[in-house]
Amino acid sequence: MKIDKKAVIEQLNRILECELAGVVRYTHYSMMIFGYSRIPIVAWFRAEAAESLTHAQQAGEMVTRLGGHPSLAIGPLLETHEHDIGQILRETLEAEHVALDLYMRLLKLVQGKNVALEEYARGLIEQEEAHIEEIDKMLRKPGEVQISAEERHIGEGSGKGRSGGGRPAKTTSRSR
Repeated sequence: MKIDKKAVIEQLNRILECELAGVVRYTHYSMMIFGYSRIPIVAWFRAEAAESLTHAQQAGEMVTRLGGHPSLAIGPLLETHEHDIGQILRETLEAEHVALDLYMRLLKLVQGKNVALEEYARGLIEQEEAHIEEIDKMLRKPGEVQISAEERHIGEGSGKGRSGGGRPAKTTSRSR
């Protein structure tokens, strides 16, 4: 079976846009952390920004391998303007679920049709799931072993288009 190149390129471009938004989002968050725990959290967000850039570059390379043109757009940027660490982590959890969904959709498009793309998608799914689990642990209170309320809320749903907090999130996006 052959892959639907057009559909795969479109999905890879959505991934590219999402990961570029991650670079911006994580960089922004790293500047908005205050308090005693600032240094390790800032370092973690900066590492996440660098990883998002790597993921964006990988998606763009996959697009060009398939004969497509990488998108110049940046995906939606979630911004609630609430900058306490908990809210920032809830926004991050939501964004990770969106990214996970994008990679799962790519896997469905290529599964059993293209080993390289299938392995690429599986590897990124594994990374996104690990990020979700790590953020969930960061949202828990010390000594709490149950998954966070935020992860239960998002993880049981689709993970798309919902805010992890009480107030609706404002979304800004860059034009193409």
